[in-house]
Amino acid sequence: MSVEPRLIKKYPNRRLYDTQTSAYITLADVKSLVIEHVHFQVADAKTGEDLTRSILLQIILEEEAGGAPMFSSEVLSQIIRFYGNATQGVMGKYLESNIKVFTDMQTKLQEQVRAIYGDSHTIGPEFWTQFLNFQGPALQSVMSTYVDQSKKMFEQMQSQIEHQARNLFVFPFNASPEDETGGDGK
Repeated sequence: MSVEPRLIKKYPNRRLYDTQTSAYITLADVKSLVIEHVHFQVADAKTGEDLTRSILLQIILEEEAGGAPMFSSEVLSQIIRFYGNATQGVMGKYLESNIKVFTDMQTKLQEQVRAIYGDSHTIGPEFWTQFLNFQGPALQSVMSTYVDQSKKMFEQMQSQIEHQARNLFVFPFNASPEDETGGDGK
């Protein structure tokens, strides 16, 4: 049974209206909804067009323009290069699955911390800072191994796509005249 998403209407004056709270909200409020895992949809107030992705990209843009960007210029350039490329869909799924794996790893770490310290222990930014300072080299080794495996998987995927493309687009242009005449040249 799926729950209807919380509806946020975007008006022409760029204001966002949360229909659940009957109040105008900011991008910071939408970011809080994302962090709290609230299922929502942003729709154009006039047309009903789904603007959720556009608003999420706006939040990412603001975060990237803030003090500590997540993506380097090179990574952003590479992402842009995938648009319009034949592998655009594959890359989207690849990034999505990698983020899911990373999120799953983070969830497992949180569960392990709760098992050790109990449910009352708050896992905040200070904890993660201490944890990463203590476990940094080991975690970097794990992440490095994961990135290497991920790279190999992507290279294998790319190789399979190339192989399938070659098999799909085999044309008789490479056939010799002997093939067409039964081998006697007539």
